[in-house]
Amino acid sequence: MGIRGRSRKNGSLCPAMLDHVFAQLVTSHRTAFEAALLQRQAVEERFQVDVFLGDVSFETSYSLPGEERPARIRVDTSLDWPTWSQTAYRSWAIGDDPDEPPEVLVEIAFRVQGLAGMPDAAPLVAALPEHLDVLGEALTKGPATIELVLLDGSEGPECAIEVSYEGSCAIDESILDDLASLDGALAPLGRDVASVLVRIGDLPFNFRPTDPVVD
Repeated sequence: MGIRGRSRKNGSLCPAMLDHVFAQLVTSHRTAFEAALLQRQAVEERFQVDVFLGDVSFETSYSLPGEERPARIRVDTSLDWPTWSQTAYRSWAIGDDPDEPPEVLVEIAFRVQGLAGMPDAAPLVAALPEHLDVLGEALTKGPATIELVLLDGSEGPECAIEVSYEGSCAIDESILDDLASLDGALAPLGRDVASVLVRIGDLPFNFRPTDPVVD
């Protein structure tokens, strides 16, 4: 595992570390999810640079509007811009033909947390589509994972369940020629994710009571 660090100057990410296409990808991702009326979980958002390998990644989380913080049902997304894709994009930008088109590595994970006791994974798995389309590529659904936290006292464990989709998405030349087209290319993903979150919200999960808000 590479050691990741943040390259910052005066509190902001150093612009030399970013390619225009990845910056636009992040912006279009936000536009797609917020146009689908999803609510960003700002405390979960990160921009990171692997200081040894040069890979750049962006991670963020969204939920349906009105969710508590932290949200009990949310989607976590990760976009990874590896070094070889950066090289391919820069070769294209100066007029060379790269051997392979640049790709972004994508992970989309649907998470339900704050559960009282061990959940049944079957209803969640059945509610999720077999794949999600991102930039014309199908991300395949992985197995469900369950986290268990043993609490002090006799309250019983607190659990979370998560199902993720992973894959690599090529960025074709038509998008590279017009980066603004990423808004339209990612818009269906925002709508699909919002629809999945609504379906998850209808499942009969048993949540732990939330702590009362202190004024």
